[in-house]
Amino acid sequence: MTEPVPVVDVSEKDPRGDRWSTRRFSLRGRVTLLAAASVAGAVALVSLGAYLVVKDNLYQQVDDNLLARAQAAVDSPQVQTELQQVPGAFLASADLQIGQLTVGEKIRLTFPQSGSRPPYGADEIAVATGDKAFSLRTDPKTDSRVVALPQGDGQAMVLAQSLGPTKRTLNELSVVLFLIGGAGILVAAAAGTAVARAGLRPVDRLTSAAERVATTGDLRPIPVSGDDELARLTQTFNTMLGTVAESQERQRQLVADAGHELRTPLTSLRTNLELLLSASRPGARTLSDEDRSDIEADIRGQLDELTQLIGDLVELARQDEPRIEHERVEMVDVVERALDRARRRAGEIEFDVSLQPWVLTGDTSALERAVLNLLDNAVKFSPEGSTVGVRLYPIGDGTAVLEVEDSGPGIADEDLPKVFDRFYRSSEARTLPGSGLGLAIVQHAAQRHGGDVYAGRAATGGALMTLRLPGAPA
Repeated sequence: MTEPVPVVDVSEKDPRGDRWSTRRFSLRGRVTLLAAASVAGAVALVSLGAYLVVKDNLYQQVDDNLLARAQAAVDSPQVQTELQQVPGAFLASADLQIGQLTVGEKIRLTFPQSGSRPPYGADEIAVATGDKAFSLRTDPKTDSRVVALPQGDGQAMVLAQSLGPTKRTLNELSVVLFLIGGAGILVAAAAGTAVARAGLRPVDRLTSAAERVATTGDLRPIPVSGDDELARLTQTFNTMLGTVAESQERQRQLVADAGHELRTPLTSLRTNLELLLSASRPGARTLSDEDRSDIEADIRGQLDELTQLIGDLVELARQDEPRIEHERVEMVDVVERALDRARRRAGEIEFDVSLQPWVLTGDTSALERAVLNLLDNAVKFSPEGSTVGVRLYPIGDGTAVLEVEDSGPGIADEDLPKVFDRFYRSSEARTLPGSGLGLAIVQHAAQRHGGDVYAGRAATGGALMTLRLPGAPA
């Protein structure tokens, strides 16, 4: 008793199963198969049409020849032989079976002694008796074409010609058409393979590049040649690789900058905590109430700084995610909500607000966070009792600007190109709370909505931040 052969599901258990399946039904194979099948179909239709046309013509020629010979036999004069008179056509019909059918008291068929007897039946008898004008049929027993024409007086001339030569010609034609069609299919398959190999070479490069990216993370672009659809596909793939490389570089830079910015508050926080723990040990020098209060204040400030920094990092990471759903955004409502939040921590600083309706499609929370960062930044640099100007108005080119003007010392010329960089803080801002990410978040939100943000000087000498966004008047 033999053991049953185990059946292996290649698609699930064999890691090469998908690879085999892909190769068996690869695009190159499908192109080759399609080319061969198309040519095979065309050759088959043409060959069949040619065969049928030639067949009809050959059989028509046989029929026309038989009818003409039969009419000539009917019209030929009688020739006296030693025994009887016979049609003269008997003497010139070596390639045919010919006979004279006489219907009277009995049916008699006269044919040349040197020839063979033509077949006859009811159709030929009907022609001899005058019931039919003529007959033309194929005799299945002798595989010949038989024609009968009336001669009068109960007689009919019967001629038969074998279809063997005609069928041999048709057989030879079918063999020739088959060989030519087969050669055409092979040539088409070879041409399809060559075209598929040449045409899909860029696809192979794309596949190799994708495998290289998946294996090594190498995001180098692929060389582009030509200007066809595959070349544009390669260019699009290179653009995607560039976008991925840029995203990875931003992530690496964000992590590096975040690590650098976190190191200082964490070190300071650890130092203060160790100082408090050391002072609480038995026999250690105790801290005065004033020193303890200062250390605790430092710890609270460092925790606030860490909280803000982590929140800004989370916001940047969230903004880097693709957003599919957008909503109608009323910028007046966004600015007013941001003003409500900014007033609660502005102290004695006032806001001079002038808002005109403006509507766009986007992310409400991201825009509100950007506006709030601009307001907080203005409050941070404005002295107590001053005023922060907030204006929203269209400028006539399909965009509107939100201007936030503070009463602070302004931005130095050397700092203007850098204020929107992540973690950048000017020398005046390093003594103030903040993570250096607020304006970077504003720029990111503006660019995501098709706009931009600019830094400049106000007429009063303070900083002027301008957020420009596309949209329409409400």
